[in-house]
Amino acid sequence: MHRLDRDTSGCLLVARRRSALRALHELIRENRVDKRYLALLAGSWTRDKARVEAPLLKNTLKSGERVVRVDPRGKPATTLFSVRARFPGATLVEARLLSGRTHQIRVHARHLGTPILGDTKYGDDEANRRARDRGLRRLFLHAESLRFRLPDEERDLVARAPLEPGLADFLESLKRDER
Repeated sequence: MHRLDRDTSGCLLVARRRSALRALHELIRENRVDKRYLALLAGSWTRDKARVEAPLLKNTLKSGERVVRVDPRGKPATTLFSVRARFPGATLVEARLLSGRTHQIRVHARHLGTPILGDTKYGDDEANRRARDRGLRRLFLHAESLRFRLPDEERDLVARAPLEPGLADFLESLKRDER
């Protein structure tokens, strides 16, 4: 019922019936699905929160690869970032999508000057090399939870996914270095 970038781990919701799929698509169109991600950003933040309202424009390169950039001609996109933890040279954030555009979190994080570690498309090559040397083998982006209420239901449904072991181990190594 929704997509994740190839290198993103976490919650993926699949509908078994067409009627459920239609209802879920309507919830997404009406922005009634609360989607939260964890991302480890290169660099340090002094603030605890950031709201990025930057329009995103899709481009397709001659090779067929899709690339997205902030552009006034793009579609509206809003991401709320909240700091979960700080490490030397890195910041763990929760990213909450208020719109659902291709590569939105990745492009908005870069727009802030703190790209996601392990991001080979929108990231910082030097920061990625240092993270790789420390054991990060992929994009540090994880779909942590989805929350929504189906029509005629009394309660929200919540799907959660624990952090993938490789990402959890990388965070633990950063915590050990702080001690």
